[in-house]
Amino acid sequence: MRLILLGPPGSGKGTQAQRLIHRYGIVQLSTGEMLRAAVAAQTPVGLRAKDIMAGGGLVPDEVVVSIISDRLDQPDAANGFILDGFPRTVPQAQALDDLLKKKRLKLDAVIELRVNESALLQRVETRAAETRARGEVVRVDDTPEVLVKRLASYRTLTEPLIHYYSERRKLLTVDGMMTIEHVTHEIGRILTAIGAVEPKTAQKVHKKPAAKAVSQKASKSTKKASVGAGKAAKASLKGPKKASAKKQVKKRAGRAASGARKRLAAGANRAARKAPKKAGKRRA
Repeated sequence: MRLILLGPPGSGKGTQAQRLIHRYGIVQLSTGEMLRAAVAAQTPVGLRAKDIMAGGGLVPDEVVVSIISDRLDQPDAANGFILDGFPRTVPQAQALDDLLKKKRLKLDAVIELRVNESALLQRVETRAAETRARGEVVRVDDTPEVLVKRLASYRTLTEPLIHYYSERRKLLTVDGMMTIEHVTHEIGRILTAIGAVEPKTAQKVHKKPAAKAVSQKASKSTKKASVGAGKAAKASLKGPKKASAKKQVKKRAGRAASGARKRLAAGANRAARKAPKKAGKRRA
């Protein structure tokens, strides 16, 4: 999964990026952190960036792109990444497209967190008031005055990226004014819809008990079948015996009945023979 999160300061990009990292096992690529890491590692690109920063200059886009290129080659970026702080301008987006094309990588989506600027200002004012009420010092970059400047810079430099990625059918918009949980749920739904989400370990864990349950059910059904088969076998063995016994009883009853009929017939014949003799003697 390869994503870019867009949105003005205070829209919740950092919070959602952390949730995506933990949920999908991808890495967050922050240009600031990558620059510092490259300088600390004294890579050729890092040394070049160090000289530029030491002179008070801005690091050119090509240097930043080179640092991103080196970072994408590291093993932990194989599962995917979220770009944080880059691109900020259309030329940077074009340079990123060229880099991904060379590496044969595809950007899955650019997710824009759309928010109401007046609501953002109100959030910052409330947060600053709560900080002062606790007796703490308000951060310099967490005041309404600084936010107004940052929003103006975002509209001038970064908002054109919305049109740029919309033309390339990469832009997906989420209502950033929803609760954090609702925003997370909506991002997950979108990523699933576009096919950017791969089956994860959590889903595999759920599959294992299911497989065990199926095997247990199968073993139970097998046992039941074997028990039933045993009973059927016993019944089949007993059945012929019972059937043969019944036949024998029927045969014996039939023999007894036929014998009784024969005896009755013989008795009747004997009675018929004796009757005429008695009648003749009486007449004489």
